[in-house]
Amino acid sequence: MRKGREGGVGRLARYSASITSELAILRRERETLLESYRALEDAFQARNWEPVSEIFSHDPYADPKDEGIGQLLATAFVEQLLPVSSLGVAGFALHLHSVPKVSGELTVALSYLESGEGVAEWVVPYAQLVANWNFFSLPRACGGAARTLRLRISAAGPETVGLSLGYPIAGERYSARSEIPHPDLDLRPLAFRVFTGLPGVKPVSAPNMIAPSNLLEGQYIVDYRLAAEAMSQIADVSVTPIVPEFQTVRFLEHEHAVVCHPLPAGISAGAISRVVEPGTISFSASAVIDHPEGQPAAVSFLLAPANSNARSEVAELARKGAAKPSAFFSGWREVSAQQAVSINIQLEEPVRGPMDLVILSRAVTESVDFSWLKVSGFRLVKQSSEGADVGH
Repeated sequence: MRKGREGGVGRLARYSASITSELAILRRERETLLESYRALEDAFQARNWEPVSEIFSHDPYADPKDEGIGQLLATAFVEQLLPVSSLGVAGFALHLHSVPKVSGELTVALSYLESGEGVAEWVVPYAQLVANWNFFSLPRACGGAARTLRLRISAAGPETVGLSLGYPIAGERYSARSEIPHPDLDLRPLAFRVFTGLPGVKPVSAPNMIAPSNLLEGQYIVDYRLAAEAMSQIADVSVTPIVPEFQTVRFLEHEHAVVCHPLPAGISAGAISRVVEPGTISFSASAVIDHPEGQPAAVSFLLAPANSNARSEVAELARKGAAKPSAFFSGWREVSAQQAVSINIQLEEPVRGPMDLVILSRAVTESVDFSWLKVSGFRLVKQSSEGADVGH
């Protein structure tokens, strides 16, 4: 009986030793494969073989009747399908005919049309852009199955960026489009170029290449805006000992903006209920004092659980200078009439349930004369593991 047990243990030990030996062999083979792969990349670069080549281009064209789509980028988005296979795509370029000198940012997301799965996202401050071709690179050229790539572009800031359109084309599929109709997008594509390289290989660096801010493999990214109907229901949740003689918090429907006027003491605040959707990972908006003689103010944003009391959340912030653990606080930023600011909240993980958005302002000097703080360009991004709407 003992001999049988020892025989079984012996066989198990030999089997374990065999598995360990095979695993070591597999590790060595994997290391050899990776070394060969790196050597192949080095060989391509050392011999100056063309690592990236332009395979498609739409040149910019300015029609005298164009209104410009800058405002469309600020209030919605513009989408463009790339008329090439995704296989080997290493980057693309967008043409801008004008770039504001004030603060703001352009957001470009690349995804697969068929599944809605994200590839990468670029969030680029205006200061890094040029009024010409701007090149957006991927860390490695697209591999896998050949699919259709879709660009989605939006912008945030007090002034609009001049995204160029190309010459009119015959078909709708590869025309630029938006959720809001616009006459300039009638059978017009964006002005863009597409570059390809070896699938899975890192493209050689080129001048003015803009690297992605986020890689989105395996994620479905949805860029969404605050609905006007929800914003019109903004509630005044200010915490201040002063009773103002004017309305400090209100929604400007024609500008899709919120005014939150600070008072000499306390915090002026407006809450929009349940507008932050589950899965949201980032929030951004632009703020400016909307009067040439307006005194500066401080602005901030708070994302609070939908079942909380927004006024008590503001009171907590006023009392302790910090938000409750269940909320997300952007921190205070000073804003003036001369210089708009962009405020961003980037979350470490997606929110699990709906949240309220609270817009806050406070005085930074003794005077708040004409301090009409206007917040606009609200942009939220959410992610999920399920496919998004993939229609064009």
